[in-house]
Amino acid sequence: MPINFAKKPGIVAYLTAGDPDLETTKAIALAAIDNGADVIELGVPFSDPLADGPVIQRASERAVAKGTRLTDVLAVAKELRAERPECGLVIFSYLNPVVRMGMEKFCAAAAEAGADGVLLTDMIVEEAGEYLESMRTHGLAPIFLAAPTSPDARLKAIAESSKGFVYAISRVGVTGTQQQVAGDASELVARLRRFTELPIAVGFGISNAAHVKAVGEFADAAIIGSALVALIEKTSPEQAATAVGEFIAGLRG
Repeated sequence: MPINFAKKPGIVAYLTAGDPDLETTKAIALAAIDNGADVIELGVPFSDPLADGPVIQRASERAVAKGTRLTDVLAVAKELRAERPECGLVIFSYLNPVVRMGMEKFCAAAAEAGADGVLLTDMIVEEAGEYLESMRTHGLAPIFLAAPTSPDARLKAIAESSKGFVYAISRVGVTGTQQQVAGDASELVARLRRFTELPIAVGFGISNAAHVKAVGEFADAAIIGSALVALIEKTSPEQAATAVGEFIAGLRG
């Protein structure tokens, strides 16, 4: 059940749900979809987001401080699915909130909310047996992170366990904007192509139209995260949806 990208490269937009508030998150997501985002990744705020850089860490801290919970994120997902049924929708979370809810209960709730897939950033494929079983049971696509440092055997396991798309990390480190797309990204995508026919999306450091164009030369989609979250951080809640819509519209040059 691959997630289809209408144009190449597709655009995956990451949002930290609840920053600045849940109502604004929904409005921002709708604006992103209406201006060309193929997939929305709804980020579940977490108190210790170790894989994220300072921009997303701050957003997560703000959302946690406002009491945003996993159940709230799923409620937003359900509303988005009802209003934009054709959009790809991924729940992006650290493992801890999911474990606290219960893996089976979470997968059932994510499916009921209309999510296409789930990305648990600190779930490693070697320990994903229960997770994969629950995801299959509820018709959800598990999405795993693939890093340039991974040996081929691990990339093969990630590719074989993934559905929806494979998330290729453009460089080692935490999330955050960069001046240019890392050279490791194209090599990683080429290595992954040997093991899967799923779409491959590149993330970490993608922040402007030039990056998106560069990614489109070798991958199926570009994932925009920190650049969007930073834009939301510096924009008033009343203007955030418009600002994000214009930003997304400009990414295809």
